[in-house]
Amino acid sequence: MIVRTIKECAENGRKIFSETNTWDSTRLSLKDDGMGFSFHITNIYPNTETHIWYQNHLETVYCISGSGEVETLADGKVYKIEPGTVYILDKNDDHLLRGGPEGMQVACAFNPPLNGKEVHDENGVYPLEAEVVNA
Repeated sequence: MIVRTIKECAENGRKIFSETNTWDSTRLSLKDDGMGFSFHITNIYPNTETHIWYQNHLETVYCISGSGEVETLADGKVYKIEPGTVYILDKNDDHLLRGGPEGMQVACAFNPPLNGKEVHDENGVYPLEAEVVNA
């Protein structure tokens, strides 16, 4: 059994800050845990917009607190996100994620799992396998 706290993960290098200064993510479960998915708690900063296009990963996102919206770029649909809402990027959806005035906290699961060192490229994509650098 693996037991971790979000505080321990943040203090042990599992908290990642976006290159765009629009979010931070604490990776509670990663590829090396062998679960077949990774699980993260992510804070979307207030009044921000992030372009994301996970071409190599599927993601499920559940809103814990705050509010925002997600816009799918293929069709321009905008979906309000608030506590209790889940959105599932089941088709590698190219999208814009916007934090509302208070931002929002979400729980995210990725398949295949992230290894923890991924950063978005210029198109909002995570590589399938990011290089792991031993600290």
